[in-house]
Amino acid sequence: MLRVVACIDGSRAAPAVCDYAAWASQRMNTPLMLLHVLDEERYPVEPDLAGNIGLGTREHLLEELAVLDEKRSKLALEHGHHMLDRADTRVREAGVTDVIQRQRHGDLTDSLLALENETRLLVMGLHGESSSERDVHIGSQLETVIRSVHRPILLVPDDFSPPTSAMLSFDGSATAFRGVELLAGSSVFDGMPLHIVMVGPDTNDRWEQLKKAEKMLDGLGSEVHLAIRSGDVEPALHAYQEEHDIDLLVMGAYGHSRIRQFLVGSTTTHMLKTSVKPLVILR
Repeated sequence: MLRVVACIDGSRAAPAVCDYAAWASQRMNTPLMLLHVLDEERYPVEPDLAGNIGLGTREHLLEELAVLDEKRSKLALEHGHHMLDRADTRVREAGVTDVIQRQRHGDLTDSLLALENETRLLVMGLHGESSSERDVHIGSQLETVIRSVHRPILLVPDDFSPPTSAMLSFDGSATAFRGVELLAGSSVFDGMPLHIVMVGPDTNDRWEQLKKAEKMLDGLGSEVHLAIRSGDVEPALHAYQEEHDIDLLVMGAYGHSRIRQFLVGSTTTHMLKTSVKPLVILR
């Protein structure tokens, strides 16, 4: 069974992850999974003492450290269960009834890949556990997840606000049109004003591509706006979003286009760090 999968951790964004996941679950009429992954490097199941044999009087210290590591792992596991329980209560209060909890021990990306066949939409916080109001950090594994997981990913800020409008960054490639197909087949965007925005030269060919994409979205019953903007991708998209007060930015991994380079290049970290509104990555 496909589910909306919400990644729960100890970050400030965790409540918003619950709220956006509940919103998406209800809009998509899709069950919800609350997922917590315990980092195996920080909390190993069994301490690795290989190579430490024969240290004589230091062996008792290694044994004590192993006991402490085991206690830390058990406490972290228990804390994860409490977080999942609180998240469960929160999404049920928001109206979601079909909810399951899942806790895994290991690498986050590997865990998400193992659940890929059960995932319809992945919801994650933009900011990591080490973030604060003065010093914002994107999740340390976020870019790895974006590059690896082939499911739509909803990246959310620390505060929840139900999206009422969306824009799609579009480059006219075959992969971009597959992204439009994903939008057309998702009830998340039913009746929601949609803006399809290209960044680059204003040409007749580009307008034809935009109109083709617009026609593909007819079944959503949404008001569709088309636009071409010049300039660099990041500032052009942000400027358009601010100008039209758009809640949700949708992007795709589009071949080797400028948007593709933007998505997985050096500007990705800056874009994620400065974003104050939710972002959807289509894969």
